[in-house]
Amino acid sequence: MRGPLLPEPRPAEALAVALLIDLQWFAAEDEGRTEDPTDFKLRKAREEGRVAKSMELNGAIVLLVPALTVIMLAPDMMKTFTELLSFYLTRATTADITDPALVRAFFRYFVKLVLPVTVAALLAGVASNVLQNGGFIFSLKPIEPKLSKVSPNFARYFSRVLFSAEGLFNVGKSLVKVGVIAFVAYLSIRSELPRLVNMLSTGLWQAVAFVASMTARLLLTAAFLFLAISIPDYLFQRRQFMESLKMSKQEVKEEYKQLEGDPLVKSRLRQRMRELLSQNMAVNVPKADVVITNPTHFACAMQWDRSTMRAPMLTAKGADRLAMRIREIARDSGVPIVENRPLARALYAEVEIGDMIPDEYYQALAVILAKVYALDSRKSRVLKEL
Repeated sequence: MRGPLLPEPRPAEALAVALLIDLQWFAAEDEGRTEDPTDFKLRKAREEGRVAKSMELNGAIVLLVPALTVIMLAPDMMKTFTELLSFYLTRATTADITDPALVRAFFRYFVKLVLPVTVAALLAGVASNVLQNGGFIFSLKPIEPKLSKVSPNFARYFSRVLFSAEGLFNVGKSLVKVGVIAFVAYLSIRSELPRLVNMLSTGLWQAVAFVASMTARLLLTAAFLFLAISIPDYLFQRRQFMESLKMSKQEVKEEYKQLEGDPLVKSRLRQRMRELLSQNMAVNVPKADVVITNPTHFACAMQWDRSTMRAPMLTAKGADRLAMRIREIARDSGVPIVENRPLARALYAEVEIGDMIPDEYYQALAVILAKVYALDSRKSRVLKEL
């Protein structure tokens, strides 16, 4: 018996099956990346040469600056060009074509005509990149050889170019640019059409000057319009760049663990904390619970806030004159000063500002705090936590 008839596949489905197109090729690969990039990831991307950049802004500036340069130097360039024509036309029938003077003259005139525009374009390109990058970036990462470039992922490429917000934006941007150029050219030529027809009866230099002025006006108008178009393009590219760097929650946790366990990062954080505490000695000493002295050579200020600290912390220390200054601030602020030479010497030598007191000094510190807290009934119960 014949089985039930199956519906014939649609043409689109048949084509997809024939080409073995997997629709998952066009699925978002960054699904789940909902967290903004951290400062570390942004800094790492910058070190690798990856920053938000608009090629439209580069093109607009590189078009505008050389156009302005040509307009400003037009009289001198026209004079140089006239001298070039006169030099070769007067020697066209008499000079030897192998004469080195002809070659040297050509390069001399060529440099005078081309060099200003070339330098202006080069400086404009460098300035545009520096402004967008927020400074100079030197990285060899973008030019490192990659096997993915030898065997590219065409599915991913076409999905990004044709089936993404970036691809649609680029297509729309290109259409707008073509439309702008066509519209500006149409308006410029239409308004000057009668004069263009009359150029047939005018002199050569008048016609050249008129066409040059109309071309310059067209270039400047197009350059400024391109510059206006490049601003939203830069904002879009910046948004796309930040989206590409977004992280998943797991990536954020892993990065935090990596940085938290990095000895260099931890040492820098401790160093910065010590610097801040040292600079704010006049503020930290009055907050201390006790100042332990040698009594003259060393002074160490201790503070313990049970709600924020797991153990007493050394908030200030000093030797000689600095120790004297710590004692003066403590006396003026009413902070108890206790003499304990071994403990003061050990704390000064082994504990840095901002570090917690090591366990081996808890017993000696408890005896000192007992004397201090005995004067304040509110703090006497804190000894139970030691």
